[in-house]
Amino acid sequence: MRQVTPLTDGWILRHPDGTGDALPASVPGCVHTDLLAAGLIPDPFLGRNEAEVAWVGRRDWTYETDLTAASTAHEQTDLVFDGLDTVAEILLDGRSLGRVRNMHRSYRFDVTGLSGRLAVRFASAYAEAEAVRGTLGERPGAYAEPYQYVRKMACSFGWDWGPTLVTAGIWRPVRLEHWSTARMSRVRPLVTVEDGVGRVELAVDVERSRVEAPLTVEASVGGVRARAKIDGTHGTVRLEVPDARLWWPRGYGEQPMYEVELTLLHGEDPLDVWRRRIGFRTLELDTSADAHGTGFTLVVNGERLFARGVNWIPDDVFPSRITRERYRRRLEQAAGAGVDLVRVWGGGIYESEDFYDACDELGLLVWQDFPFACAAYPEEQPLRGEVEAEARENVVRLMPHPSLVLWNGNNENLWGFRDWDWEPGLAGDSWGEGYYLGVLPRVVAELDPTRPYTAGSPWSGSWQHHPNDPAHGTHHSWEVWNRTDYADYGRNVPRFVAEFGWQAPPAYATVRRALPGEELAPDSPGMLHHQKADDGNGKLERGLARHFAVPEGDFDRWHYLTQVNQARAIAAGIEHWRSHWPVCAGTVVWQLNDCWPVTSWAAIDGDGREKPLYHELRRLYADRLLTVRGRGDGDGLLVAAVNQAAGRWHGTLRLRRMSVEGTVIGEASPALAAEGRTVAGVAVPEDLVPVGPKEFLVADADGLRALHFPAPDRDIPYPRPEFEVALAPDGITVTARTLVRDLLLQADRLDPDARADRGLVTLLPGEEVTIGVRGWKTADPDTARSALYCVEPTR
Repeated sequence: MRQVTPLTDGWILRHPDGTGDALPASVPGCVHTDLLAAGLIPDPFLGRNEAEVAWVGRRDWTYETDLTAASTAHEQTDLVFDGLDTVAEILLDGRSLGRVRNMHRSYRFDVTGLSGRLAVRFASAYAEAEAVRGTLGERPGAYAEPYQYVRKMACSFGWDWGPTLVTAGIWRPVRLEHWSTARMSRVRPLVTVEDGVGRVELAVDVERSRVEAPLTVEASVGGVRARAKIDGTHGTVRLEVPDARLWWPRGYGEQPMYEVELTLLHGEDPLDVWRRRIGFRTLELDTSADAHGTGFTLVVNGERLFARGVNWIPDDVFPSRITRERYRRRLEQAAGAGVDLVRVWGGGIYESEDFYDACDELGLLVWQDFPFACAAYPEEQPLRGEVEAEARENVVRLMPHPSLVLWNGNNENLWGFRDWDWEPGLAGDSWGEGYYLGVLPRVVAELDPTRPYTAGSPWSGSWQHHPNDPAHGTHHSWEVWNRTDYADYGRNVPRFVAEFGWQAPPAYATVRRALPGEELAPDSPGMLHHQKADDGNGKLERGLARHFAVPEGDFDRWHYLTQVNQARAIAAGIEHWRSHWPVCAGTVVWQLNDCWPVTSWAAIDGDGREKPLYHELRRLYADRLLTVRGRGDGDGLLVAAVNQAAGRWHGTLRLRRMSVEGTVIGEASPALAAEGRTVAGVAVPEDLVPVGPKEFLVADADGLRALHFPAPDRDIPYPRPEFEVALAPDGITVTARTLVRDLLLQADRLDPDARADRGLVTLLPGEEVTIGVRGWKTADPDTARSALYCVEPTR
C-alpha cells in the first residue's frame, strides 16, 4: 500500500548567495511569514510597513532540509510538492531534479533511493515576469505590476484593495510518497443523477513500476460496489446508486454527501486508495434568448435560482496562513448573511480542499474563475503550456465537489480588450482570447462535461454583443461607484450582476490595530496608505456628499456615515434587481472579505469583523424581502414582495405615510399575495405617496419593513434623535422617543473582541430594539450609548 511521509520539519530559509544567517522556516509557509516570525521584518499590515518590506519580493530565496533515504520495501519514492510559489529549481545534493514556474500546480519527482541536502531555490517572481515580458513584449493591464507574465496569484502584486507583497515559498504541503507496482495518478469522477438514480463514473489513470502486473480497481459508494480492469494505464469503473438523495443549495434543501472509496488492486493486494465525498444534483446554466435579451440563470435539480452571491478574494495575502478553521468561519459568515453563491475571483487562486469542503457542507454554490484578471495575457510558451497543465490538474481536483457549479474563463479581460484601449496597442498580439474561447472550454468539455463553462465575467455570450451589455449574460456594474450615485442602480435590469460594490472603511477596532498611534482622519497618512483604490477617498466623499453633509474634522462621524452609505448603496442595487426576478437572476456583491486591514468594498474586514453591510446583506438576501420602488410607468410607487421561499406568502401589508416628527398622515392595509419563488407588486395608493423631504413611507408585513424617503438625508429635517438605552440579557435595548434613522451599535468600540448581532436599524417613535452583544466584558448603558451612532439633522 502507498505510504506517505510528510516533510514539514527541519526546513531552513537562506539567501542563495550565502549572505545572512539561515532562519528556521515553516512549511507550508512563505518567505514573508518566516522573516516575520524571526523578527527581521515589521508586520506589513501595520502602518506603512508594506513599503518597508518591498525588497523581499525582489530577492531570491532558498529553502533547505535533509532528505533521508526511505527505509521501506517500496519500489519507488516520489517527492511531492502540492504547491510551490512560484519560480524554483529543486536540487538534491546540488543535482537538479527539475524546474517549476507555476504557483497553481503540484509537482512530483522520483527520488527513489536518494538522500542528501534538499534545496528549493526560488527566483524572484519579478525577475521571471520581467524576463517573459522582455521575450514576448508588453501587454496592457489594469496595474503597473507585471502579474500577467507569470502563473502566480495576481493580487500578490497588489490590487485596488490589496497590498503589494510578492511572495515566494513552499506554500502547500510537501511529502514523500512510497509505492510499489502501481499508483493512481489521477481519478476523474463524473457524478450525475437521473430519475432518482445516482451515477458515478470513475476514470482512473495509473502510473506503473511493473508494466506487466494485472491491475483492477474496486469502488464503493452508498452501499454499492463495482470492479473494473485497468487496461494498460487506464480504467473506468461505473456505479449506480438507487434512490440517491439530492444535494441542494442552502435554503432549498439538505446537503447529503456520499463517501466514495476507490482501491487499486494487484490481485487482492491493495496498492493505493482514493477517497472523496460527492453529492448528487442536476445542474444547468440557462443562457437562452428571450424578449429581454440573453439570460443567465442557474438551475439546480430543476429549480431556477436567483443567486444571492458574494465575490471571494484570498482571505490573506499570505494564503499559507489560511487554516481549515478560518475558511469554515468565513464561509459560515457568508451563509449566515443569506448567501448561497460564492464566486472565487480570477486574480486569486484555486482554493484549498478545505474551502470547497466547507461550501459542500454549507450548501454554498461555487463559481470558480480560472486565474486571469484585468490584463492581457500572452498566449505563447512558456505560458500556454502552463495554463493548460494547471487547468487540467485543477478541473480534475475540484470535480468531486457538488458545490462547484460553474467554470469561468477570466475576470474582465474580454471587457478590457473591448473597452480599455487594449485593442489598438496590441496590434494583433495575443492577449488571452485563445485561452478563454479555446483552451479552457476544451479542457472543461473533455474533463468535466457535467458543469457549464462561460468564457468570462462580464461576457454576453459572443462578440455579437458588447461584453458588458446588461441585457446579455453577466454584467459588472462599476459606473455607479466610479462616477455616479447609487440611485442609478435602478436605471436598468441586467440579466445577472456578477460584480458591483461600494467602499467603506473597516471596523474602528481594525483601523486602530492597523494604525497604532495615528491621529485618525480620512486623509491621515496611514488611512491613505490603506486605501488602494484609484481616487478611492474622492469617490467615497463624493458618494457621501450626494446624501449627507460631509463631516469636517470628525473622523468618527465620517467613519459611521461612510459605512451607512456602503450599506445603503448595496441595498439600492439588490432590492431593485431582486424585485425584477426572473429577468435578473442573480447579484454577486463585490466583495465578501478582505486580505488585510483596508478601506474596501468588503462586508467583512481584514480582521474578520463584520461591517454594517454584512448585517444589511442578511436582510437583503433573506428568502423574503420588502422593497419600495417606482412603478415602472414613471408615476407612483410599488411595494415589491420578493418571495424566494417555496411556500406562499399571503397576508396583509400595512402602509403608512408619516412625517419625520412621527405623525401618521395616512395609512392602508392592502392584501399581499406572492406565490413561492415569485415577486408580487402592490401599488401604493396615490394619497400615501410621500411628498417632499418631511415625509416618508413605511411598509410592514410579517415582521419585515421597507422604508422610502423621497429626499436625500442632507435635505430631510430630521428631529434631533432621542432614545433610551438599557441593559438587556446579553445585550442592550434601545427605545426611541423620536424617529431614529440607521441606528448602529459599533460593538468593537466597547471591546475589540465584542460583536453585535445586528447592524443598521431605523426606529419609529415608541419602538424599541434589543441588540445582542457578545464579548463585552464590562457592560453598562452609558458606555453602550457612547458606541451608538445614528443619522443626525444637518447642522
